[in-house]
Amino acid sequence: MLLQTNMSVNSVFALPGFRDAANPLVRVHSCCLTGDVFGSKRCDCGPQLTAAFEQILAAGQGAVVYMSGHEGRGIGLWAKAVPYLLQDDGQDTFEANISLGLPEDSRDFTDAAAVLRYLLADRPLRLLSNNPHKREDLELGGQRVSAVVPLVSGVCEHNIRYIRAKRRKGHVLPPEL
Repeated sequence: MLLQTNMSVNSVFALPGFRDAANPLVRVHSCCLTGDVFGSKRCDCGPQLTAAFEQILAAGQGAVVYMSGHEGRGIGLWAKAVPYLLQDDGQDTFEANISLGLPEDSRDFTDAAAVLRYLLADRPLRLLSNNPHKREDLELGGQRVSAVVPLVSGVCEHNIRYIRAKRRKGHVLPPEL
């Protein structure tokens, strides 16, 4: 197996017994300094991370794989500020990136698959996510996913346009949002 030399996985928080769990609950979470650390309401990242930890603790087995280099769908923290201005003028998060000549989403989750394959030794996991691309990338990277468990958290008046844009791009979210 050939591993990349520059991986985006920053860290893995795993409950005791994770490496022996039959079908653990796993959240692959993209770094979002503005949401995870500063509590921005423009996205649902911080509340999703908190909810993921709560669900994994309640399940008694699982892990959070934290992906660095994913800020702003991979455009970076500095570049993320400019699309905010375009979003304030009515563009959604994807349109704003495109308007600036940036990719809609340049994140790659296959690095997480390599780490999870190592930790789980070919056992499947239950993926805590609404993003179908995460499952696709994990499976492309050789990690089996037995189920996808929805994670809807932190929806508010400040991020509803953002949530709806994600749904239009294929995220599995309730129709009432």
